[in-house]
Amino acid sequence: MRKVKKTTLHSDANLLEDARQIIKSEAQSLLAIAGRMDQALVRAIHLIHDHIGPDSAGVLVVSGVGKSGLVGQRISASFASTGTPSHFLHPVEALHGDLGRVRRQDLVLLLSYGGETDELIRLMDHLKRMRVPTIAITSQASSSLGRLGDICIGLGSLEEACPLRLAPTTSVTCISAVADALVLGVMSLRHFSAEDFAAFHPAGSLGRKLLRVRDAMSFVVGKNISVASMKSTVRQVLAQDKTLGRRAGAVILVDPKGVLAGIFTDGDLRRKLGQYADLLEMPMAKVMTVNPKAIGHQALASEALALLNRHRIDELPVVDECNRPVGLIDVQDLVTLRVLE
Repeated sequence: MRKVKKTTLHSDANLLEDARQIIKSEAQSLLAIAGRMDQALVRAIHLIHDHIGPDSAGVLVVSGVGKSGLVGQRISASFASTGTPSHFLHPVEALHGDLGRVRRQDLVLLLSYGGETDELIRLMDHLKRMRVPTIAITSQASSSLGRLGDICIGLGSLEEACPLRLAPTTSVTCISAVADALVLGVMSLRHFSAEDFAAFHPAGSLGRKLLRVRDAMSFVVGKNISVASMKSTVRQVLAQDKTLGRRAGAVILVDPKGVLAGIFTDGDLRRKLGQYADLLEMPMAKVMTVNPKAIGHQALASEALALLNRHRIDELPVVDECNRPVGLIDVQDLVTLRVLE
């Protein structure tokens, strides 16, 4: 029997080149719409910020159909996680009973590149009757959705990256990017902090990275680590370390007022032993690292990680508002909590 040779229309090299061109095409479209953005975007950011907030009765309702609807679900979640109460409403469900989820104090963001989606136009008609303010992200302000919206953010003409120029690809990417600009613009006006972000992301890798240093450090002054006077000798300091179990890799030194004065690590001990024959009788003030890097107990664990990496050190004294040591955080603490990637 004669063997039939298998052939493919595209080699792997061609597929890779096509993929690169698609990505480049979408990137160029993003740059193009960035230049088209105008005051409509700014007005939309201010409207969302002023109309919807953590303490307001209203919410930002996001709606869209198909791929734009999927983008809308993600954008709604992004708003909610950055201090703007929000939920997604499918326009078809809205027209079959769920319109009751929208109240006059709410604000509705509608997403449709073509701007002629029948379900969205019908939903917009009901919203206008309810006097609910609306923002539309669409291709042209002259589209039906663009004309009906209180604010229209126009993307301009875009060519889909799809080889047939039909499947929503570039348009979806651009709608998503502009919506992100709304999210982050409102977030900026709210002065949304890392602490606020942590409150909305308590679990998973984000939650771990947003842990406070006070919650991440395993060595706490008065519990399993003590501070020593900078006037004490190395021998006295080493003799007073009665810690059981895991011990810290450094000693925290304080001045007579209890303020952080220095740090002396296990690595320092090994190095100094080679330099000074009488090391054990020397005062800590002469061998410690003066004014060491330290971090506040309210800082994020991710900030501690950044300091450790930047200065290539393993231990950081943790201090209170008066620069008095309250503990010590080290790389092992962050490894255990999986803050390190």
